Amino acid sequence: MTSFATIAPRLEEQAIELPSWAFGNSGTRFKVFAQPGVPRDPFEKIADAAQVHKHTGLAPAVALHIPWDRVSSYADLRRHAEDHGVALGTVNSNTFQDDDYKLGSVTHSDPRIRQKAIDHHFECIDVMNETGSRDLKIWLADGTNYPGQDDIRGRQDRLADSLARIYERLTGDQRLVLEYKFFEPAFYHTDVPDWGTAYAQVVALGERAVVCLDTGHHAPGTNIEFIVMQLLRLGRLGSFDFNSRFYADDDLIVGAADPFQLFRILVEVVRGGGYGNDGDTAFMLDQCHNIEKKIPGQIRSVLTVQEMTARALLVDREALAAAQAEGDVLAGNDILMDAFYTDVRPALAEWRASRGLPADPMRAYRESGYQERIEAERVGGTQAGWGA
Repeated sequence: MTSFATIAPRLEEQAIELPSWAFGNSGTRFKVFAQPGVPRDPFEKIADAAQVHKHTGLAPAVALHIPWDRVSSYADLRRHAEDHGVALGTVNSNTFQDDDYKLGSVTHSDPRIRQKAIDHHFECIDVMNETGSRDLKIWLADGTNYPGQDDIRGRQDRLADSLARIYERLTGDQRLVLEYKFFEPAFYHTDVPDWGTAYAQVVALGERAVVCLDTGHHAPGTNIEFIVMQLLRLGRLGSFDFNSRFYADDDLIVGAADPFQLFRILVEVVRGGGYGNDGDTAFMLDQCHNIEKKIPGQIRSVLTVQEMTARALLVDREALAAAQAEGDVLAGNDILMDAFYTDVRPALAEWRASRGLPADPMRAYRESGYQERIEAERVGGTQAGWGA
């Protein structure tokens, strides 16, 4: 097996973007549970996200969600982020909380509503121009609940037309990143339900249109690492939204349900040239459940991604290729399992300490007093959260 010392330089290449909305109040479809100290505006969200980077060195950028993170001056927000040692990253659109979008947004049969949704994405691109963001991420709640509710082929045609108009507005190295989800909130059919639909739509747009894979957006039993492999093979895996799921889109702490699955995914990312300097696949969290403390929950998630990345880098690729060429089934499986069962946590703690980072980020955050301070100071005003 490859040694930790050999892979250690590659760990420097890891960067995991944080979602701004993870620091506000969030919840299930039944209830949003408020917490003390939750940010009241995007500036406080950025400050909290910066704590994750301060303690881990893994999270140098924060994704925005419009209109949740709408401010009067994005230049000021960008300077605020830089002052806290982070950058503004992906801009996420929102076409799922307006009454007009009850029956769809960019796929709606009404041209007025469709144009409204397109204009919203134009606004997001304007935000990107001000923040220096590269990626416009689009997740759509569009779909139907009943057979016959709408023409599902016509919706695909309208989707293609709307995305083409949005894509044409991009400039420079900006990318359109299309995210898929197999169900919810639409239950009969979803307009972008799987990687194949997302791939077909982005390929028609051009080279700067790619697919986002959210690890919680698949049916139970789906071989997600196969999808990772295929999208990397096709050159269209633009980004990840890492989280964990037991049943549906749970948005739980990364690795909570199946750390071995996360390892297998990262094995394919490394093998397929999607990690670090080898490729252009962005790592991001979409972990934002409603019972754990916000900042330590994000710290735990980025550390889990780092840990499983280290294990994936430890795989002896030459030995694995030889076992596969010889048809040695058990040897090939043993090579993967040896890497997975390697406890890299002590080595990662030493690696962090050697770079001036806390060896134990979770403990360092608990002892920093930051949580107690924000809970005491952030009294009054309206807390940020879903629907804000």
